[in-house]
Amino acid sequence: MTITLVNPDGLPTIDVYRQVSVATGSKLVFVAGQVAWDADGKTVGEGDLAAQVEQCYLNVGTALAGVGASFQDVAKLNVHVAGWTPDQMPALLDGIARAAARLGTTVTPPATLLGVAALDVPEHLVEVEATAVID
Repeated sequence: MTITLVNPDGLPTIDVYRQVSVATGSKLVFVAGQVAWDADGKTVGEGDLAAQVEQCYLNVGTALAGVGASFQDVAKLNVHVAGWTPDQMPALLDGIARAAARLGTTVTPPATLLGVAALDVPEHLVEVEATAVID
């Protein structure tokens, strides 16, 4: 495996991600921010943050699979949520859990959650980008 996920002593343990990833592969994979579009470019889950998070993660998974990678190879995620407020955390975590179940994996690489004013179109509530490392 090219990615080792770690929670170093002295940092808090967060259930949904690890604080550090160590990459030993030789190729970097940069996945553009994925929004809640299906394969036909139609928005999935309009107005439903959990459904959109799930679709974003599934789209990241599809992008990774397209180059021979998976979430096990992800070194870092960035999650951008339009109009973020802390009370949205349960919906965000629900969407991640649903995507992980469908992908058959646990999604726990280091992640940054950013609240943003808006995304590309008003109906998109979330965008997820990934950096992976493969051999």
